Parts: sequence; C-alpha cells; structure tokens
Amino acid sequence: MFNYLEPPNAFYEFERIYSAQQWTKKQRWITDYLTEYRPDVIGFQEVFSIESLKLLLSGLGYEYFAVVDEPEVIDDFIYKRPVVAIASRDPIVAVAAIEHDVELAQALGLADSFTFSRQVLRATIELPHIGLSDCYVVHLKSKRSMIEVAECKVTTPEKNIIEHLKADIAGGWASTVQRGSEATLLMLEMIKRREATQNPMLLMGDFNNNLTDGVLSHLLTSSLRFAPAFDSKTYLEKYCLNDAWQLFVKAQTDCTEQAKQEATTVLKRTPTHYFGASSSVLDYILLSCEFDASYDDSFFSVSDYYTYDRHLVNPVFERDDQSTDHAVILITLTLRS
Repeated sequence: MFNYLEPPNAFYEFERIYSAQQWTKKQRWITDYLTEYRPDVIGFQEVFSIESLKLLLSGLGYEYFAVVDEPEVIDDFIYKRPVVAIASRDPIVAVAAIEHDVELAQALGLADSFTFSRQVLRATIELPHIGLSDCYVVHLKSKRSMIEVAECKVTTPEKNIIEHLKADIAGGWASTVQRGSEATLLMLEMIKRREATQNPMLLMGDFNNNLTDGVLSHLLTSSLRFAPAFDSKTYLEKYCLNDAWQLFVKAQTDCTEQAKQEATTVLKRTPTHYFGASSSVLDYILLSCEFDASYDDSFFSVSDYYTYDRHLVNPVFERDDQSTDHAVILITLTLRS
C-alpha cells in the first residue's frame, strides 16, 4: 500500500502528508486495480488508515475485512508502525494475531523482548469447495539497518565513515536475524495450527527477502535429513508450504518433455521490487498441499500466476503517481476435475 494514510495525518514525519489530490489518486489506483482484477482474497501491508481502507473495500464488494493491530500515533497526527490487513469476498469466520512461542524464542538465543516487527495476521476464511482455510498476511522485517549512527562533527570524516560502516554491518545482520527469526517462529506456529485444525494454509505478503538465499529457505522445507523415508513421504507434505510460482510452473510443465522444456524456457519470474539498477522478488504467496496439483488429495491447481508491475516498469504519472513501490502478485486457483 506504500503509506496508506488519510490526510491531514502524516506518516513518520510532520511534513509527509498527502494533498487532497494525491489522496484521491491513491484511492483511485487501488480501486482501479481491484475493479480490473477482482481478487477474492487480498492482503495489504503498510496500512495506517484502517477505517478508510475498510470503507473503500466495502464499496468494491469486500464485505469482510480484518486487522489485528493498530499503527502507533505520536504527536497527535504523526503515524508510524503501519499494520497488515486482509479483505475477502468470502466470509472471514475468525481472526487472530500470531503469538510466538516465548520459550522456543529464548532457546534460539533471542531476547525476552523479541516481537514480530509487524504483527502477523491469521484469518480463517470459508473458501468455496475447500472450506475453512487459514490465510496469513506478513510484512517481515526489512533489510534496513537496525542500528543508526548520528553524524558527529567533532570527529574526522574518516572516523564518521568507520562508525557508519560498523553500524551498517552490525545493523544489517541484526535485521537479517530478526527477519529469519520471524519466519521461523511463524512457520512453527503454522505447523502447530495445522496439526490442531487440519485447515489448508496460505501465506502471503512482503517477505523483504528472496526465499532461496538461506535466510527464509526453511519456509519451504520439504525433506527431513534423518526421519524414516516412509514416514516423511506419508506425513511431511501436509505440513509443508509450496511457492505458488513453482506450483504454477510445475502445472505448466507437467506434460511432454518437449513441452516442458519449451515452457521452462518461456516462463521467467518477474521481480516484485526495484531499487536503482537492481531488482528482486520479495513478495510471495505460499500454499499448502491442497493447492498442489501433484498431491493426490489436492483440491486446486495454480492455473495462473501474474505479477502486476506496470506502475513500476512503465509508469504513467497521472495514473501511477500514488501507487505502490512493490508489484502485486495475483494467482488463480482452478478446481481440479
């Protein structure tokens, strides 16, 4: 959402306030996207104005809306710490904020004060054909350094650079530890919930990290090193998550060898975020086995995967001036025959 905050309130600093025209453009951009693509369930990050968003979505057919936290307000009108939200055309029957296992966090070496940088939301939604399903919305800790250094005019320029370098190295690692810990503790709570309810799982949001570089790769754990092979095959799939993109590719390539090679060549994952000359995939939708067509008891297959990035790669000022700094991922689930 990139700072969804209704004026005359300010985000982070007192002068960062949308004009009436900017606010209208921001709401119009959201409306246009939802009107054109009509997702049934959608997760949001960086929400400050909760009631405003709820009202906007209600007018677009999203009768069900939920948050589990509130942004922090300082100096009466300056907001920080935005929250995540979820909207659905289908009934949301229960909502909860994820509470991590404190004893386990301590065993991992985390401080007693550890918390998620943004509260994780779980909404249990009555989805067509499959019934009660647990949808999680996240906005994991960013890569921004957790340590800041104030400029000191007393020291030399070289000393200032050294202090910034040390803070950047240590603060960047602190952010990595926080992000990885959030993912780990969340995944364990998801497994615990899955065991108790057997509800299908969907995890969506801004992960602020590539899934394959090691920090978050455990979210896609699909094998156990020392467990008996038969038991792993029998039970493990039920508790694992799958990248929706990979499920889509697998569905497209599950045919002849020639078609598989052709499809793999054509299919290339689109970045969801750009920073300078670099690009990366930071936003994901992860699904449990009920959405994996190769799983014998699955209900759905991922028949389409679309990354909406027009506002990033080919922006039009009048249309995209107040959009968002990330691409939007949209998947289509088709009921298996």
